Amino acid sequence: MRIQLVRPTDHSFVVAWPLDTRLDTWTLPAMYEVMGLHRHVVRMIETDEATYVIKELPDPLAEREYRLLHNLADDGLPTAEVVGVVTGRHEDPLNPSSGEVDGLLITRHIDYSLPYRVLLSGRGLQMPYLGERLLDALAGLLVRLHLAGFYWGDCSLSNTLFRRDADALSAYIIDVETGERHPTLSDGQRAQDLQIATENVAGDLTDLELGELLAPGIDPIETALAIETSYGNLWAELTRVEEFKVDETFRVDQRLRRLHDLGFDASELELVTTADGTRLRLVPRVVEHGFHTQRLRSMTGLEAGENQARRLVQDIRRYGTTLEKRTGKRYREPVVAAKWTEDRFEPTIAAIPADLAGKLEPAELYHQVLEHRWFLSERAGFDVGMAETIEGYVRDVLTPARDEHLTMHTGLIPIVVGDDTDGQ
Repeated sequence: MRIQLVRPTDHSFVVAWPLDTRLDTWTLPAMYEVMGLHRHVVRMIETDEATYVIKELPDPLAEREYRLLHNLADDGLPTAEVVGVVTGRHEDPLNPSSGEVDGLLITRHIDYSLPYRVLLSGRGLQMPYLGERLLDALAGLLVRLHLAGFYWGDCSLSNTLFRRDADALSAYIIDVETGERHPTLSDGQRAQDLQIATENVAGDLTDLELGELLAPGIDPIETALAIETSYGNLWAELTRVEEFKVDETFRVDQRLRRLHDLGFDASELELVTTADGTRLRLVPRVVEHGFHTQRLRSMTGLEAGENQARRLVQDIRRYGTTLEKRTGKRYREPVVAAKWTEDRFEPTIAAIPADLAGKLEPAELYHQVLEHRWFLSERAGFDVGMAETIEGYVRDVLTPARDEHLTMHTGLIPIVVGDDTDGQ
């Protein structure tokens, strides 16, 4: 048996699991069977440090998916964190000539992630136009993967997890069995991947509808077909070649601002003069996601989704303006960010009761408090203070909300450890 761990120091306890036995025979504490349709046996294990997902599949597939997930994560693409892979298992661990047993792929569960069944059943997020936001997130994920030369081959809602990101959703790829990595993708490969995505999403949503689990107002076919439009618009904006007059270089800045608004940044642009020398051609060469995320991290050290980061950066700027009016002094951005963290962000999070704060990520909590303050202030006709806002938010919004730290509990079946002598 061969065990490969990405960070052995962080995950050394994995070797204490019964890795030499079939996954469907494991009876570890805090272990769950994941409900739903799966091609392979899948289990989830909670530990004090994190929650892990273990999938049993043939050695070549396990090794391949291990490498692909590792590569995607190294490139900063949104995916499950790969922990390790176990191969070379046998029915009799002491007898290498005994029958082989499928390998194990171990990944870390994405905290605060939401399966599409929870999101679209009407029991998930209280968010308008949820169907549109979900497909936008999936289309955005597919664009990012294609820009990196990754062909998914089985893009579907079932192979994706979603996280709150302010008033939007972020999508994460969690199953790459059919994926292929290339230097670049042809238009034909992208079109085929998009067609598979559309068909799979239509099937996922239709299954929910037939089971009477789909929230009202979401049409399976219309929602699935809209992915192509969302994908096409984003791909065009990120890759379109523009021409403009040589005295219109301000349009370069305009293009960069549009990219930033979409959450992307151009790491490399090429400006080429046309043959007659009267026009310039702008060609985006390297476009990367996470403009506001990187900006917030550099300003405060906080980790957040792209839309969460955009909202927090805006609040930092507003706070800087308030400081200037209050003191008559102009502060540098790092000073404003440090004071905002100390005076606004940290006190707000600390004011949330400890037993409720873990329901959402800190950046999402802060965003929702800002949203609630806007709602209360608009209704009252004046600016409501933060203390009153937090009190109302905790009472009316956070307390009745579901705990999203491990939302997949709604689709888990506990594995019973030991004999049940009472027969209950």
